[in-house]
Amino acid sequence: MNRKPVHLAVYDTLADWETGHATAHLARAGHEIRTVGPSTSPVRSIGGLRVQPDLALEDLRPEDSALLILPGADLWDTSDDLAPFARTARAFLDAGVPVAAICGATAGLAREGLLDDRDHTGAVSFYLTATGYAGGGRYVEADAVTDAGLVTAGPTEPVAFAREILRLLGVHEGEVLDAWYRLFHDSDAAAYGVLEKAGAL
Repeated sequence: MNRKPVHLAVYDTLADWETGHATAHLARAGHEIRTVGPSTSPVRSIGGLRVQPDLALEDLRPEDSALLILPGADLWDTSDDLAPFARTARAFLDAGVPVAAICGATAGLAREGLLDDRDHTGAVSFYLTATGYAGGGRYVEADAVTDAGLVTAGPTEPVAFAREILRLLGVHEGEVLDAWYRLFHDSDAAAYGVLEKAGAL
């Protein structure tokens, strides 16, 4: 199957723990994961991992991608350095290509106005309210939310974030998706048998 790659944004201070479930299980399902940075210069995660981006943001086009994943990072709240990623998210959504944002990236999208007209979640409602956005009425108290091509989640919900991404891209659905979530979020041993039977491990 010829699939377009999934693009994972990488930038200094990116939160290592937030996207690993999503990218690992997408890759196991046959999706190519490509990293996109502010440039092609290496970046360092919060955990000190050195990441060499596959391409620069200026070279990323929505039509070449299946999904853009935006992890949280300290830089979302301490500078405007990552604003170009939020603008790229707008271009993706305008082109009908989905975006998934977690933790601080949700604040970046709020500042860009992308949460004003979509149901969404994040770390906590007042965190997004502090951005001055107009979407407070669409905030949902949930582990992760998908609306109009946009997945959002807070920093403590990497498994729910991945669940929504796997659903969005058709990797798992129904009983299998539920079992995947129960196994990796709840350590439910009974879920393993469901995944094994479905060949989804």
